[in-house]
Amino acid sequence: MAGERYVHHKVLKAFAQSKVNVPAEEAKERRRQVNHLRERLEDYIAAHPDFDLVKLRASGSTAKRTAIRRRSGTGSDADVAAYLRTTDTDIDVSTMLTWLRDRCIEVYGATKDADDFKPSDHAVGITMRSSGLKIDVVPVLYTGEPDDRGCLVTADGTKVLTSVTLHLQFIQRRKDKAGDGYREVIRLLKAWIRESKEVDAELRCKSFLIELLVAHLCDVGWNGKPLQVDDYSAAIEQVLSYIVRTGLRTPIVFTDYYKAETVNATADPIHVWDPVNPENNVARGYTEQDRQRLVHHAKTTLDTISMAAHAATKGEAVDAWRELFGPAFPGD
Repeated sequence: MAGERYVHHKVLKAFAQSKVNVPAEEAKERRRQVNHLRERLEDYIAAHPDFDLVKLRASGSTAKRTAIRRRSGTGSDADVAAYLRTTDTDIDVSTMLTWLRDRCIEVYGATKDADDFKPSDHAVGITMRSSGLKIDVVPVLYTGEPDDRGCLVTADGTKVLTSVTLHLQFIQRRKDKAGDGYREVIRLLKAWIRESKEVDAELRCKSFLIELLVAHLCDVGWNGKPLQVDDYSAAIEQVLSYIVRTGLRTPIVFTDYYKAETVNATADPIHVWDPVNPENNVARGYTEQDRQRLVHHAKTTLDTISMAAHAATKGEAVDAWRELFGPAFPGD
């Protein structure tokens, strides 16, 4: 088809490398800052045996290498999971975050301003003024379980089992199976969702949900074909087609770390289960309206890609793809 000559895999790959992916030097600086923070806190722990901060692990999209470029100075550049040991069975998350912020301030001492440490509803954000990087330190309650298992505490006090190590192994296993394009497909879909939310602020689709939809298609394929990670346009269409044709009504369960029968049904319209925690529906709290809005948007996007594929000119094809990724999508 004409549009496929204009916007094909190489075009999408070049776009991802120039506009979506975190630049290599910035990624290196993120890792350096995260490692620096970890080392300083871990040194402090070693010097204070009674300290309740047990260990730290790099986590989130940066650790999984699925992060995309930040826009407008918002959001964080990297996440660190801070494993805390406590005997308090009734944790107040705001108190815990204040305590963690104070510990971070102690570690850095006079080298940073107090305003550089800001608790949010789930983390302590640290701004590195010299580089502008932002790191979220996320508290995890630690009870000595293996594989870095512990409990996140949400703003309403709910404890959610997680494991940084197992999540990293989960995505690495699928990347090893599918190839280098696996993470790139995730990043492109994250960029699509981010651009979509600029147009429709009510659209809900968290990054972790995107990662798990791609992981599911990596496991089972779609329409009799494996996930097409060597053809980004085809892979994006597969994920969108899955969303549209299933309506996100089909439960997704991963059995890497638990058996499928351990999952219990909930009243949520969408069921995509955390691969580490059979009690955590990643789409918990999404409403039926949220489901319909996301499915409708995926259908609209599929129609746009089809229009691009049938475009008579390069300009028409590029304009169509700009509806997915915004004006930064290249025209040359």
